[in-house]
Amino acid sequence: MADPDTLAQTRGMKKFFTGAAINADLLVTMLDKHGISARQEFAHAEMGDDEDEFSRETVVFVPEEDYDRAYQLFYAEKGDEL
Repeated sequence: MADPDTLAQTRGMKKFFTGAAINADLLVTMLDKHGISARQEFAHAEMGDDEDEFSRETVVFVPEEDYDRAYQLFYAEKGDEL
């Protein structure tokens, strides 16, 4: 059964990134600097034996209406930067 408190179940939010917590923290900070209200949550309720708090798998969610802009900021090719 899905956890009702998870952002994955929140209407209007879309999964944007899954990775280590330390990377998710930085991504959320950078998205916030661009006016995108990103939120994060741990992918699993309990921490694995081989994880620490920085490497723990984390999911970042963004509002659906900001997803395309977030994608352009962080994933789109930036040919003009060369």
